[in-house]
Formats: sequence, structure tokens, C-alpha cells
Amino acid sequence: MNEIQLKYGCNPNQKPSRIYREDGKELPVTVLNGKPGYINFLDALNGWQLVKELKEATGLPAATSFKHVSPAGAAVGLPLSDTLAKIYWVDDLGKLSPLACAYARARGADRMSSFGDFIALSDVCDEDTARLIKREVSDGVIAPGYTQEALEILKQKKKGNYNVIQIDPSYRPALLERKEVYGITFEQGRNELCIDGELLSNVVTGNREIPAEAITDMKIALITLKYTQSNSVCYVKDGQAIGIGAGQQSRIHCTRLAGNKADNWFLRQSPKVLSLQFVEGLGRADRDNAIDVYMSEDSMDVLADGAWERVFRVKPPVFTREEKRAWLDKMENVTLGSDAFFPFSDNIDRARRSGVKYVVQPGGSVRDDAVIEACDRYGMAMVFTGIRLFHH
Repeated sequence: MNEIQLKYGCNPNQKPSRIYREDGKELPVTVLNGKPGYINFLDALNGWQLVKELKEATGLPAATSFKHVSPAGAAVGLPLSDTLAKIYWVDDLGKLSPLACAYARARGADRMSSFGDFIALSDVCDEDTARLIKREVSDGVIAPGYTQEALEILKQKKKGNYNVIQIDPSYRPALLERKEVYGITFEQGRNELCIDGELLSNVVTGNREIPAEAITDMKIALITLKYTQSNSVCYVKDGQAIGIGAGQQSRIHCTRLAGNKADNWFLRQSPKVLSLQFVEGLGRADRDNAIDVYMSEDSMDVLADGAWERVFRVKPPVFTREEKRAWLDKMENVTLGSDAFFPFSDNIDRARRSGVKYVVQPGGSVRDDAVIEACDRYGMAMVFTGIRLFHH
């Protein structure tokens, strides 16, 4: 098959629509179920590149949760702690396969953003991963293959219309890529940058101690940023992105946005949130929404009389700003990655409040000295890669 006709493009008024290869060769993707759309394929193909590179860089199964051509989460298949299993709503599924753990992490870090995602998996989708996907609100999945059991589970989703795409893992695109904007063709060499240990060798701070786990987290941050709409910043901890700020015009806004998401990820692990008692039958999405509001400055939206009864069995106490700050002060050893240089040290000041200990960025700003000085003040270790990772 060398082309797939689509229902419409980005919006219903944009017709006709299709995907195809200009050289006339067969597409590397096969639709096993459903009818993926234009944005589905954009998410699928960007997500596949991300997880493929994560697997190559770490040797671990990888997954990503994509929304509107940027990842909401990305992770490798490390085991889940009891706390993570609980906040990701998978504690009832028993021990999960490494691939399922990767998707639970990718989906669970920012569940608000991941709602209705498109999933990419580095490995053949197994039954554990399919069972996890089946219970979440999602548009589709791309993987290099599916076990028969996994495919049967996925085909039951969305009344049989769930989008399941298989990609040929041996496919390699041409080294030149093109896109058209306003009738004008843009051409550039593909970003084939290999993100490895050599790229992470230029430590520019007084603290030069970067453990192997942080090196892995730096790779995850940079590969995630490579497929995130710029400007972008990514916080990573223990093998998973915990906060991604995408498509902001100002880098400090990226750092704040991603930092707030990382904070929410950690706040969900606090005793106050873990002890919330929800009414019977409340769905996972509604619980996520309630938790998000409960942790915010708008907590009275779910705590006011007449409101909390619809969500909670027992009215929870207010999670005060001081209590939240005290809990967040326990977060540590977080890695921060940026797709371009930090122009001001305010990014480092904000990152510190989210437990950042390790920083990776291209460097090259006229204010590099101020950024390095800020890292030294907080005892952070920072790497300059010398390579920008803009993605548009």
C-alpha cells in the first residue's frame, strides 16, 4: 500500500486528505484496526521516532503518550513502586510487563494532558500493555507488532473502532525531508543526532558528579525534547518525563509550565492526596480532574459544601500552600533538559524549586556564566551539549 486516504486533514473542512510516499514506494505502516486520521498519523510517526530512539539509547522498552504533535509523557520500562502504581491507577493490575510499566509511566505523569492520547510503543505490544490501554481514553496506538492476545483486546476498544497501527521497524526515511507551507516547499536534512554518552561529556559546573541514572534521565530528556514542539523544556526523574513544557514563546514560561507539571506529579504522591476517599463508581478521569483541582489554588471548587459530596465520601482537609511547599521540598535528584540555551538564570532558580539536581542544555548564551553560577550556588551539575534541538 503506497497511500492511505484519510477522512479529512487537521480540521473537517480540509479535504481531500491522504498520506503517501512521493517516491511511490510502499508505506511502512499498516492499519490493523480503525481509521486513523491526519493528526493521529502525525502523533503516531513522531511518537514512534521518540520511543525507537529511547530504546536504542537506554536498551529498555519505551513508551510515549502524544497529544497534538507533542509528548504529554515519555518513559522507559522500569518497575513501578507501590506509590506510582497507585497514582497511575494500575495497582489493581498486579505485576506488569516492562513495556506496560513504560506506558503506565508515560500516561501517568501528566494524566490531564494524556487524556485522549495517541500511544507509541518501542516493542511488540503484549497483553499487559493492551489491558492497560483498553481501560484508558485514547485515540490509538502504534507499535512494531502485537501479540494475538493484545490485538484482540485492542480491537474491542471504542466499539471495535480503536486505531491500531503497525510500523515496520526496519524502515529508514530519506536523509532529506520536505514539507509544504503556503504553497512553498521547505527542505532540510533530517535530525539524525545520536544522543549518547559522548554528547553528555562536557560538564561545566563545579559539581561534576553525575550518576549513571542521571545520565539515562538526560538522554530521556533530550530525546523527548527532540520530538516536542519548541520552545520546550523537560523534567525527568527515575526514567520518566514528569513535566513537559511545549511550544512556549518564552523559555522561562516553558520552565515554569513544565515545573508546575512536575510539582503536580510529586504532590500526587503526598499522604494528603493518597488518602483521598472518592465516591463509589467515580471514573479515573473524574478522579484525575478532582485531584488536579484539589491540589490547585482553586481547591474550593471541589471542597465547597454541595460540591465535595459529588466527589468524595469524606470531605478532605484543605491542602494548604505551606503543606504543599513542605512536601515539594522533599523532591530531589530531578533532571532538567532544554532544547536551546537558557538565556537567564531565572530558569535555574525555578528549576531548583522542583528538586532539579542535574541540567542538560546546549549552552551558547552570552549569559552562560550567570547560569553556571546559579547552578554552582545550588550544587547542581550541568552539561553543555553544544547542540540545539528545535522541532517544528
